[in-house]
Amino acid sequence: MFLTIRKFTYLGENTISLFSTLCEELRLILSYNLRYWGHFLIGLAPNPFFYLCKYKLFIMPSFDLVSKVDLQTLDNAVNTTEKEIKNRFDFKGNHVVIDLNKKEFRLNMEAESEMKLSQVIDVLISRSMKQGLAAEVYDLSKEPFQSGKVMKKEIPVRNGLSQDDAKKIVKLIKDSGLKVQAAIMDDMVRVTAKKIDDLQAVIQASKGWDLGLALQYVNMKN
Repeated sequence: MFLTIRKFTYLGENTISLFSTLCEELRLILSYNLRYWGHFLIGLAPNPFFYLCKYKLFIMPSFDLVSKVDLQTLDNAVNTTEKEIKNRFDFKGNHVVIDLNKKEFRLNMEAESEMKLSQVIDVLISRSMKQGLAAEVYDLSKEPFQSGKVMKKEIPVRNGLSQDDAKKIVKLIKDSGLKVQAAIMDDMVRVTAKKIDDLQAVIQASKGWDLGLALQYVNMKN
């Protein structure tokens, strides 16, 4: 943002003497999608002085680093997994449950043994990848547990960056030494730079991060 301020003073009711002085120029990084010239006045009515400001808002190249899961795609992956399991000979007559909690983005799974449960998860990941979902969207850190005669497992689906993961990403970007700025915005990280090449460099660098996350790069603004 370039800000030029000119100072005016009133010498009388019908006479105005203009003293035009360049006060300062400020450059600010804005994250809003605006690009225009405008004018505004700052001052108080009783004060004989006021400022006429002329400013230009512009967009720096930026993109949003996110980790989102499309609910319909996830639902399709679960449905195709269920169909495959039902048609497999080695699961014939077996108790298998794959329940998707769409509100909480969580899978509740059941099988007759831990081995069967592991096989169901393998099918789920395979079918998910064919639907365009990375394996990392599933948080498999929770251990399965016995409940009656079946084994159960809760699998949270990573939809949006956690604050901890977002902070790790910002630190990685800062440590990279690239001429960019990164800021956490809710469940995503916005990256801005003067040059689009610097943003591309961040994207390339992120592919080497070992965060266990499925990252996407959206809202690219040139």
